[in-house]
Amino acid sequence: MTTIVKEPMEQTRIEGDTPTLRLFSLLEVIAGKDEFFSLQSLVEETGLPKPTLHRMLQQLETAGIIQRDGDDRHYSSGVRLRNLAEKLLLNSTTHSARHAVLTQLKEEVGESCNLTALSGGEIIYVDRVETEAPLRFYLHPGSRVPVHCSATGKLFLANMSPSQRRRLLKNVPLTQYTEKTIIDFDKLDDELDLVKANGYAIDNEEFLPGLFCVAVLVPSERGRSNLGIAIQAPIMRLKPEQALHFLPALQRAANALAKIEAESWAEAM
Repeated sequence: MTTIVKEPMEQTRIEGDTPTLRLFSLLEVIAGKDEFFSLQSLVEETGLPKPTLHRMLQQLETAGIIQRDGDDRHYSSGVRLRNLAEKLLLNSTTHSARHAVLTQLKEEVGESCNLTALSGGEIIYVDRVETEAPLRFYLHPGSRVPVHCSATGKLFLANMSPSQRRRLLKNVPLTQYTEKTIIDFDKLDDELDLVKANGYAIDNEEFLPGLFCVAVLVPSERGRSNLGIAIQAPIMRLKPEQALHFLPALQRAANALAKIEAESWAEAM
């Protein structure tokens, strides 16, 4: 008979000289999770006593920073935490450096370029540079678009595990915006498998009639990326078969943005 010995979980230290700093340290652990978590899972991960952790979670829940989900024993990030994350993205100290990369990409390809992030079940525009061409689609920073029919949205979904993807899409209506919008779960899974294999995604008039978009993820050294960069243009100027010509420029811009993020992260440590 073979005995399976379970390796002990490497614990995350909750540090801080004051209760407030320890609460913030716990919040850092929570912010790094991409799935529901429970009181017991945090006890095992941090080694803190259950009554202590229960009190800390109650404080965060009362403040709207986390919320209970599912069976009422699990938690996820709350509205205030998501709003804080969005404000940090939109008003980041790296904004000018990011904007310069987008501007350079726009000059190279001649079309509007944007930087986006996943927020809840939507895509939020973190920054955008518009083309000077008279015919264009105007979407300002802070604008939101659906995750299932946007190029960067499909990239984020494609890089999730199947269970994470289903959990997110279960709470997001697959609204049909155009005749090309994919609203069938199985067909969307097939599309996302293709996106995962290709390393890029397109929105071929799936959200707005006449709008074509091609996008790639910004690489991240800290796990799964939550930034995407895209080129948008009217379908009369950018045909699907031309999208591949923009990929080298997109990848160069994505790598430049990844370097900015890595340097910002290193300075903060």
